[in-house]
Amino acid sequence: MSKAVILIIEDDLEIQELLSHTMSREGWKILPANNGEDGLKILKTKKVNCILLDIMLPGMDGLKVLRKIKEIDQCKNVPVIMTTAKGEESDIITGLELGADDYVVKPYSPKVLIARIRAGLRRQEEGGSNADVTVWQQGDLKLDAARHVAYYGDKQLDLFATEFALLKHFLSNPEIVFSRNQIIGAIHGPDYPVTDRSVDVQILGLRKKLGKAGDMIETIRGVGYRFRLQEIQ
Repeated sequence: MSKAVILIIEDDLEIQELLSHTMSREGWKILPANNGEDGLKILKTKKVNCILLDIMLPGMDGLKVLRKIKEIDQCKNVPVIMTTAKGEESDIITGLELGADDYVVKPYSPKVLIARIRAGLRRQEEGGSNADVTVWQQGDLKLDAARHVAYYGDKQLDLFATEFALLKHFLSNPEIVFSRNQIIGAIHGPDYPVTDRSVDVQILGLRKKLGKAGDMIETIRGVGYRFRLQEIQ
């Protein structure tokens, strides 16, 4: 999406300028905001395709801004990437549970940040047709939900029902960081009595069966898991 509009809500003007310069080279239009209040005003008057949202903001913090963003009808499907310093795991988990799609850690890796934004834009572009999709493929991994089969290369994978559901969830939502509770909810439904440790064990089992492709399921320390696209490696 070369004509994408990216809203950057960031109070550090040097970071804001660096991000604007980096993203402009992608052909994206940049809308900067120095605080959450200004960002929300922009969202009420302009259409954007992705939001980069700092957690530590003057006045209204990023988590409160995120809540407000999700209350705006035209923004409910707009990908939001939170930014944070290391060590703010509780904020990251809260952000994911509030509906953020991903997070990046300062200082930024421009390549990874651009790849994350591209993935978010791709999901938004394909969002309307996702309900009709029954086959997903990333590299040598392929899953056919209608036939309930999964392959790594030419080899059919022998997956338990939960492992199959986990793989489908990851393949259909690449590059999104999910907390363990979000994974439980997506696989089993809300209020399902499964512990975080159970999720870890199931993902460990899935990784082993995926062989070399198991590394694509990335552990995000203190948060959960993400399925990495190969272009980031």
